[in-house]
Amino acid sequence: MSRLWDKGAPLDERVLRFTAGEDHALDNRLVAYDVRASIAHAEMLHAAGLLAAEELEAIRRGLTEIAAEHARGEWSVTLALEDGQTALETLLTRRIGTAGARLHAGRSRNDQVLTALRLYLRDAVESMADAARHVAEALDGMAQDQGAVALPGYTHMQQAMPSSVALWAQGFAAEIRDDIEGLRHSHRRISKNPLGSAAGYGTPNLPIDRDATRKRLDFPTNQEPVTAVQLSRGKAEAEVLFQVALLMQDLGRLAADLLLFYTREFGFVQLPDAFTTGSSIMPQKRNPDVFELVRGRTATAQASLVEVLGITAKLPSGYQRDLQLIKAPLFRSIDVCLEALDIMAAAIPHVQFVPERIRMDRDIHAAAEANELVAREGIPFREAYQRIGDKYRGGE
Repeated sequence: MSRLWDKGAPLDERVLRFTAGEDHALDNRLVAYDVRASIAHAEMLHAAGLLAAEELEAIRRGLTEIAAEHARGEWSVTLALEDGQTALETLLTRRIGTAGARLHAGRSRNDQVLTALRLYLRDAVESMADAARHVAEALDGMAQDQGAVALPGYTHMQQAMPSSVALWAQGFAAEIRDDIEGLRHSHRRISKNPLGSAAGYGTPNLPIDRDATRKRLDFPTNQEPVTAVQLSRGKAEAEVLFQVALLMQDLGRLAADLLLFYTREFGFVQLPDAFTTGSSIMPQKRNPDVFELVRGRTATAQASLVEVLGITAKLPSGYQRDLQLIKAPLFRSIDVCLEALDIMAAAIPHVQFVPERIRMDRDIHAAAEANELVAREGIPFREAYQRIGDKYRGGE
């Protein structure tokens, strides 16, 4: 089949496989967003006098049908179609004729794919924020139901001061809600309309109305000037990935605590069989694989961020094909985050603390005793610190 940029010369199939890579498969998640942006672009072209009314209606109807068929699994973007943008234009033109070929006026695959990607990221950020809220609410429920259970608080892996299940769970819940705020902060870059910048230098000699597509796609602002669009590639993506890495880090630390608490040496918590797995050789064992994998997948989030930053770090201005490689780590990290949030929200309500197994060191109230001396006797804290330290060193 011919591609959008074909000029008649045959293409070595090895070049297609290498340059398209996995892009065709990755673009399947962008089809619905690309269709929405394409319809908005067609409506703008009609208002500008570049599409007849019947052509606009054919494009609307054709794209809507193609998107519905894709959602039902009746077709997908294949290597032969190269990418999602080629697939949509090819299928549309087959279906409605020359009107489909008119749709590309005033845009490039560069601004087309970036528009679809930003529309997708807008939804992905909200999906992750909503999933993170469920984890925070599960921790709130734990604090409410088991919050009175005393826990030792640790510094340097040593018992340091008294804590509780409520303080422990609420601390993680607060940080996860802070991560939600961080995720939503990334909308600042996502919410700039790139459509109409074409290959990075605008659309000379065509009356393109960028405000029209901006309003139709609910972008607060246009990205200006057009040369800024390609320079911005990877920045919104990296910002999302940075916030994902922080969120995954909090999930990983939560998982690490629970893994420690679940050891027989600690025995602070019990986990149900539904959220643990068995050993192939040791019949007595139940393994907390869920929490181990959440802890391990923090590395995926961090690596994805580094990969995107590395791709864009030293590129010259304008579009470069390297930018295509951003999608894979971006989608990978988002998928890992959503999966981890979903399983943690499901698992946390089943974690049961075992008060009779929780032992507090005899000197865990030492800091409180020093503070009490300061309040009661009015002595300097350092003197109180020394007296309480001497007391415990002396074996009292």
